Amino acid sequence: MADTNEIRRIFLENRTVAMVGLSANWYRPSFFAAKYLVDHGYRVIPVNPNYKEVLGETCYPDLASIPDKIDVVDLFQKAETTPEYARQAVSIGARVLWLQLGITNSEAERIAREAGMDYVEDRCMKIEHSRIFGGLNFVGVNTGIISSTRNKTIAN
Repeated sequence: MADTNEIRRIFLENRTVAMVGLSANWYRPSFFAAKYLVDHGYRVIPVNPNYKEVLGETCYPDLASIPDKIDVVDLFQKAETTPEYARQAVSIGARVLWLQLGITNSEAERIAREAGMDYVEDRCMKIEHSRIFGGLNFVGVNTGIISSTRNKTIAN
């Protein structure tokens, strides 16, 4: 499992993210994560055969169709599909394979590590970036619902 220093290095060294499964629906976690990364200077290239464009970027049907160099392949996919995406990430020369929250796969990890890639699983790029570089107090996280301030109650 990647530790905080490894994740910090990944963010500092890699700026182009191919997000597999990125949705054009603003309320989906993938859209929220992508928008956050774009707002923080990363280029997010959507990979989803269902769209032509997401967040102003051309959407590609698969990783092999992307003409640009990709640093990070971020997967919003079911765990059982991740080994195939790991192979594709290796074939396009990506440096990092990142599996989102709740997604783990030992075969995908083996494929990535044998190719010399960095590997992160069961973590969200948006949450990790916010945690490491600040920002958990804004951009949709500070809802004002949870607070250390006690409600005033009136006793009878």
